[in-house]
Amino acid sequence: MVRFLTLLALLLFTAAARAELEVKVEPRNDAARKNIEAFIGPVSASSREGMWRLARSSREQALSALQALGYYHPRVRPRVTGSDADPVLLLEVTLGEPVLLDEVTLEVSGSGRDADYFRFPRSRHLMPGAQLHHGHYEDTKSLLENQALRYGYFSSEFLENRLLIDVEENLADVVLRYDTGDRYRLGSVSFSETPFDLDLLQRMVPFYPGVPYDADLIAEFNRELLSSGYFEAVQVSAPPDQAVDGEIPVRAELKARDPHSLGFGGGFSTDVGPRAKADWKQHWLNSRGHSRGAELELSEPRQKVTSWYQIPLTPPQSSHLRFFSGWQREHIDDTESQTMVLGGLFQRRLDNGWNRSIGLRLEQERYSLGSDSGRSTLLIPSLGFQRTISDDSMDPSQGYSMMMDLQGAKAGVLSDIDFLRLNMAVKGLYTLWDNHRFLARAQLGGIASDGFASVPPSLRFFAGGDQSVRGYDYRTLAPTDETGERVGGRYLMATSAEYQYEFRPKWRAAVFIDHGNAVDSWEDPMKTSAGLGIRWVSPVGPIRLDLAKSVSDPDEGVRLHFSMGAEL
Repeated sequence: MVRFLTLLALLLFTAAARAELEVKVEPRNDAARKNIEAFIGPVSASSREGMWRLARSSREQALSALQALGYYHPRVRPRVTGSDADPVLLLEVTLGEPVLLDEVTLEVSGSGRDADYFRFPRSRHLMPGAQLHHGHYEDTKSLLENQALRYGYFSSEFLENRLLIDVEENLADVVLRYDTGDRYRLGSVSFSETPFDLDLLQRMVPFYPGVPYDADLIAEFNRELLSSGYFEAVQVSAPPDQAVDGEIPVRAELKARDPHSLGFGGGFSTDVGPRAKADWKQHWLNSRGHSRGAELELSEPRQKVTSWYQIPLTPPQSSHLRFFSGWQREHIDDTESQTMVLGGLFQRRLDNGWNRSIGLRLEQERYSLGSDSGRSTLLIPSLGFQRTISDDSMDPSQGYSMMMDLQGAKAGVLSDIDFLRLNMAVKGLYTLWDNHRFLARAQLGGIASDGFASVPPSLRFFAGGDQSVRGYDYRTLAPTDETGERVGGRYLMATSAEYQYEFRPKWRAAVFIDHGNAVDSWEDPMKTSAGLGIRWVSPVGPIRLDLAKSVSDPDEGVRLHFSMGAEL
């Protein structure tokens, strides 16, 4: 049995042996050749005589390797070729007839016998008439044992696990009878000493005592504790040997993080030029897990200061109530504004994976928009949904993200005007054959208002720039007033299709086409641009450099776009 487990591991090893060993199989069979080379491993000798001394053991190893694949009557003839200074061991193999499966008995009993995860997979490799393959037999046994460990059948056992081989008749019988026993349950959760209330910690547990054991629940609990932001180290365990009447106590060892953190960052993009950012967070300020923080963002067109206070809800790691305040000044081309905001946001991650936010904010904005200027006061309720699925947060190879934001105001309810604003965006990324990447994105938006002339610039739509329609400068695509100054649009469409080719690790060439505009009517013309780019996945994140040219406006020059950040 130990030999066959060793052979099973070797079946997965496909690296070629050194040149001192050559295997020829008749009839040709690459699987047999590779398994022989893997089982024998490197062979070397300083002379032909020394190589002949290795020939016998190599022949025996080749026979064992072939038996693992069901060949019990092969002929293996060793020869030594090459010069005395550079000998080569040649194994000439004639396979013969393989052993075939005759009777196959696969049975599961116990409380888990009807569970989907204990059903034997339909496989042509474990059917009467199939060629014997010890690896497939061992894989089936491992599958049952692994499923038992994952789903809490810790008293499971094989009643029979036999592989009976009649070498003379070239037939084999497989008998696997497996008893799952009873499924264990997860018990109550205890925590190591922390500065937090036990009620807060218990609200983070994603299961109730008595739920059937599932290793994924333990892993999820571990992830949820880490994602709460309260701990720098987490270890959740549920040892089966401590079970009482089939119920396993769960223990969470926690180490609280330093409550304060201060961060600084910076960057550059052709949209806003150089920018700097600083943020301070107090990750927990009391035993109930409340937190607070402040952020400062500086760039030439935009300066912003915000502060917030957050109260955890249930579950605390994915549901909270945040109160915020902020001030922002923005001056971009023909638009200048100063905004003060005060509000609250209820955020929750839903069971289906979407992040939902319900907000209410009071916003006051002073602005100059083209040749016009004004001041608006708005009480804005909002509803948002967002979801991102990807295989890597920094440099994904596939995934998608979706976002929807709906907000509005009612004149007379602390608001100057009626409006309803909808903004939606979707991105998708797919990689084919490792180095061919396809990226697409689309954004649609619209504003419904009888008093659109009084809608402040922070709510209007502009297009153009690194993340919109390349080939145009930042926010230069928008309707204009009678003086020709851009004042923002009622509707927005921005789409892009991009192909990337990874010509060396972490380096990609890109071609793309963008299409869209910010308009007051869907009958207004859209703009199209195309370009080339280079992508570098740097240690601090992906960096993109693009050259884009407008197709719709040939007089527009070639524009350089530089940006950083993940693609989803």
